Amino acid sequence: MDEIEKVSIIGAGTMGSGIAHVFAVNGYEVNLIDTSDALLERALSSITDNLGRQVRKEIISRNAVENALKSINLSTEMDIAADSQLLIEAVFENSEVKKKVFGELERISDREAILATNTSSISITDIASATNRKDKVIGMHFFNPVPVMELVEIIKGESTGEETYQAVRKVVKSLGKTPVEVNDSPGFISNRVLMPMINEAVFALMEGVSSADDIDTVMKLGMNHPMGPLRLADFIGLDVCLNIMEILQNGLNSDKYAPCPLLKEKVESGELGRKTGSGFYKYN
Repeated sequence: MDEIEKVSIIGAGTMGSGIAHVFAVNGYEVNLIDTSDALLERALSSITDNLGRQVRKEIISRNAVENALKSINLSTEMDIAADSQLLIEAVFENSEVKKKVFGELERISDREAILATNTSSISITDIASATNRKDKVIGMHFFNPVPVMELVEIIKGESTGEETYQAVRKVVKSLGKTPVEVNDSPGFISNRVLMPMINEAVFALMEGVSSADDIDTVMKLGMNHPMGPLRLADFIGLDVCLNIMEILQNGLNSDKYAPCPLLKEKVESGELGRKTGSGFYKYN
């Protein structure tokens, strides 16, 4: 397998732009792809702001910012990814949407290219079924905010090749991040542990055990968590939390992962957390 130098990221949202940021800062040539120029310009503005924040904190130099921005190519055309050795999908957390993207990546990319997904919970094996190179498909689950968070879960599908895994592990380490090997299972490690905790906190709130603020205070001061589970759920997005709980419930075939009715109510009412201004807390 050739040394990975060119990377394409499909999806310029919060995660996609963050992934583009860390690859560009670490010397890779990056294509950032989305469906409209407006989305791409918004992503570039976010990347520029976050790079500036790193300069102010003396994490990187102004020269590094200039080099990083020069290495990012924006495009609404998937074909720009044709010569990338690593293609990372970072679109909406929906199996069918992701498989459609992988079918397109299968068509346009080199046969030796690695196809990765940033999914936080969906089966890598299922996503790989949209391709004819299942040994080249792998999960790269980055964490938000990507420039800050050190962890990357590397998830092997049933057919992921060892050469693919080792190549991705090497790339993750080159980004200054810590890779953790995970086998394909609903929610992987992070969300299989995190989401039931959040769900239980929502049950405690619904049942009147305590207030949202007090539930979060217990977890922050008693368990030394930097953020309480209800505040964290708002930060993640309550729709995302609900989606992952449903994946856990269906994938593991157990009602112990059934989403709390209050979580469902919040999503149905459009209270999705910070992104809508209201969730378990109110935001200006």
